[in-house]
Parts: sequence; C-alpha cells; structure tokens
Amino acid sequence: MLSQLHDLDLQLLRIFVTVVESGGFSAAQGELGIGQSTISTQMAKLETRLGFRLCERGKAGFRLTPKGEQVLAATRKLFGAIETFKGEAQGMADLLLGELRIGLSESLDDQVLQRLGAAIGRFRQRHQAVHFELISAMPAELERRLLQDRLHLAIGYFSGSQAALDYQPLFSEQQGLFCGVGHPLFQRAEVGLEDLAACDLVHHPYRFEEARQPFPSGPSSARTEQVECSLAFVLSGAHVGFLPEHVAAPWEASGQLRRLLADEAGYRVQFHLGSHRGRQPSEAQVAFVEDLLAAFAEGEPRVPKP
Repeated sequence: MLSQLHDLDLQLLRIFVTVVESGGFSAAQGELGIGQSTISTQMAKLETRLGFRLCERGKAGFRLTPKGEQVLAATRKLFGAIETFKGEAQGMADLLLGELRIGLSESLDDQVLQRLGAAIGRFRQRHQAVHFELISAMPAELERRLLQDRLHLAIGYFSGSQAALDYQPLFSEQQGLFCGVGHPLFQRAEVGLEDLAACDLVHHPYRFEEARQPFPSGPSSARTEQVECSLAFVLSGAHVGFLPEHVAAPWEASGQLRRLLADEAGYRVQFHLGSHRGRQPSEAQVAFVEDLLAAFAEGEPRVPKP
C-alpha cells in the first residue's frame, strides 16, 4: 500500500503514464530509452507499491485494469498540479511581495516629492505586488516608529543619535532666517547680527539640538517642532525664525516675509534615509531603496509650471 509518495514513486508513475500513452511496454522502449524487461520490472515495482495490478499484458495485448484507469487519471492530475506549482514557484522567484511603510518629514519641497514619486514609479515597473503606506510625521516620531518596527524606512532631518538606526544622506535643504510684517526689523534698511540679540527667536528643539543654527539664540517665548507652526509664529510679526526656503518663498514673494542676513544666517539641513540596522530588509525594501537612490542621484527634476 502506498502510504507516502517518494521521488522513486514519481519516477515509476512517469514510466506508467508513458507506457499507457505509447500503447504498451514494447512501444514505450524508444520513448523511455530503456529495454522492455526494465520497463516490466519498474511496472512490477509500482504495482507492488500500490498493492494492485494496473494493467494486463500478454497475447491479448496491453490494457489497463479498472484501478489502472483510476490511477492514470489521478497521476495525470498529480503531474498537472506539479507543473502548476513549478510555474507559480518560478513566477514567485523574482516577484517582490509584502508591504513597505515609509515615513516622511513634513513640508517637503515639491522637487523632493517629485523624486519620491519617480522612485515609486520605478518600483512599480518591477515584477511586484507590494502594498505601500506613506505617513508624515515629525523626525522624533519617525525615529521612534523605526525603532518600534512600525516603519521600514523614513526620510527626515534626523539627529543621528540613535545607534540602532542607519542614516544614509539623501538630500539637503536650505534654511533662512525670516521675520514678518509688523516686526521691528521688517522695515529696517540695514540689519546686523547685533540686532538679532534682542529678537524673540522661534525655538525648534529637535532641529537645532546639535547647535547647527549660525548664531546662539537668546530667550525664546515660542517653541515648536513643526515647520507650519514656525511659519505662523514668524507671520505674527512678533518673532523671527528659521524656515526652509521653499516654504518661505511664496510668502516672501507676496511681501509677508522678509529674509534677514541671507549670507550670515543661512545654512543647510541634511536629510537622511533612515532604517533599522538590526532588521533584515526584505527584497522589496532593498529594491525600493535602490530606486529611491537612483531617483535622487539624477539631475534636477522638471517641476511643472503652475
């Protein structure tokens, strides 16, 4: 009785199907490349394994027994399933599966978003069936989610202080110092560094924790980690604050903001691609990082005109 199916059983079943399709032992010799006596021996082994006869052979010719007919149908179904499995397995060999959860810093430049979109477009051209999730959060929250395995990747201006995370430089962003209409420096013809000492500077605890701003700040009554909130403080006319150039540009163009000491007070913030160094990246993550780096390595993207 055949209680388990081994490789030898599959070989014997293939001989059985070939014999049937050839019309007998003698006719199957050329197809199988073995002699009739060997075929007879192999068929006898299969019948022993199964516990019943599969065919009648003799002067009356070759014919299947009723059980042989059923085994033939079952064997063809088995080989069909094996071929289906082989095809599906081959298709999965280069198929990217799973999900990618990616965190983004808030208020990214349009060109950065365009490059991110280009990277996603590249990835979608691959042989893949991956579910994407994009979220926007503050840098500290993005790092926290990376550490908690709630994100696979994150793009932000990180502190670089988390030993468990890898930080790969991706792009930089120019920052400028601005004041709004109504601020004492807005209409002043000339502004010097000494004039800033009396200003109430918006305090950005995370971004400036490594003292990357060009001059030390004095007392501050305004505190926020978010770019939009920094903009609101500056637009109030009561505070000066650092803003990304692309965020301040439309307000500066409309006369609502003035840039202060462009040469002395401007500086760049480095953005990184963060990931957890202790987690083995999936094939999908490795492929997307490749597409992301390629998108950011290309020339300046073409931003559509409004």
